[in-house]
Amino acid sequence: METYGKILLIAMPLFLALVLFEKWYGWFKHNDTVRGMDMISSLSSGITNVTKDVLGLGVSIITYEWMVQHLAVFHIESTVVTYVLAFIALDFSGYWVHRLDHRVNIFWNAHLIHHSSEEFNLACALRQSISVFVRLFTFFLLPAAIIGVPAEVIAVVAPIQLFAQFWYHTRHIHKMGFLEKILVTPSHHRVHHALNPEYLDKNLSQIFIVWDKIFGTFQQELPDKPPVYGITRPVKTWNPVKINFQHLWLLVKDAWRTKSIKDKLRIWFMPTGWRPADVAEKYPVYKIEDVYNFEKYNPQHSAGLYAWSWVQLVVLLLLISYLFGNIAIIKSPGIFVYGGFIFLMVYAFTELMDRNPNAFYWQLLTNFYGVGAIIYFGDWFSITKTLHVSNTVFYAWFIFSQCVYAWFAFAGFSKKHNSVVQHS
Repeated sequence: METYGKILLIAMPLFLALVLFEKWYGWFKHNDTVRGMDMISSLSSGITNVTKDVLGLGVSIITYEWMVQHLAVFHIESTVVTYVLAFIALDFSGYWVHRLDHRVNIFWNAHLIHHSSEEFNLACALRQSISVFVRLFTFFLLPAAIIGVPAEVIAVVAPIQLFAQFWYHTRHIHKMGFLEKILVTPSHHRVHHALNPEYLDKNLSQIFIVWDKIFGTFQQELPDKPPVYGITRPVKTWNPVKINFQHLWLLVKDAWRTKSIKDKLRIWFMPTGWRPADVAEKYPVYKIEDVYNFEKYNPQHSAGLYAWSWVQLVVLLLLISYLFGNIAIIKSPGIFVYGGFIFLMVYAFTELMDRNPNAFYWQLLTNFYGVGAIIYFGDWFSITKTLHVSNTVFYAWFIFSQCVYAWFAFAGFSKKHNSVVQHS
């Protein structure tokens, strides 16, 4: 927990710098692939994901360490070869977990957030799930456990394998020659994120594209079929918390509404997107049919709302950096109380980005939660050791932010709530 937080203190500024560089590069080349509000939504999604991971809000049914101890035929030393084998094993496991995510209704809920952006850029790589509380991927590491790859090797290699999936989320890098035959490249991954019928559920590999070629899920990027990004049932919100549970909520409603007992039970494990016939007829859900002619989600916003969204994001990054750098000082249960504040803050300001007047009340809840934390702990999670006037600063921020939310929610929004721009 603490070690991962320290790693993220280094990784987060690097990722943010690369996201902003891509924005600048697109502007410089007159090919901007990054919409402002979409980028902020992606970054806020990344913050919720790393917060969940650092707090350890997830359990494995079976741990890799247990498998090594009880199932290993023999044990191998931690050499360079071991690390290479571990990397390959993780990538193989990642392919099959990814394939399940795309093919099974209940597992799609955990992955939908990653595909929810209607753009394709480095920022959308940070859209990761907060809805997975029971991890199943460990089962796919069984081959590595059997040959005795040490658990500490997997622990080192796993973050490297994850971070190595960031760079290829871009439209600014085209075909990469012979590397296209071995590695997942931006071209391969553009196909994966596309909702074109030719591209759906293709290129599921994470580092080595060979898995797709072996198991029949490979698809080249076609020059006459430019990828169009998003999901066929668009989320129509900037709020990453809502996006994370949107599909699950649909499954729950469908299971409740269908009259068929069989469908109530099997809906969870049917192919992604499957719905009971009686429910689909009575409660239709919008689905994109013509991928080249649809409206991207983009509520009208003023320059003031855009600027305020950036202010909120910067404050959020400062708060999360303090949490990750001081986990040992804050300790439990403080770190979980802190995490709750982060989630509430993200929910409130992305609701405001959606131009939802209820954002005012979500911010009110967030501020009351923050005040309650200060009163209970005496200050903002031991920050007075470095900032003596912290309580005054936080109280002033709560009051100021609530006033800003009040202005936007009750005066700053026009009657047009869901104005959108045409896809191009």
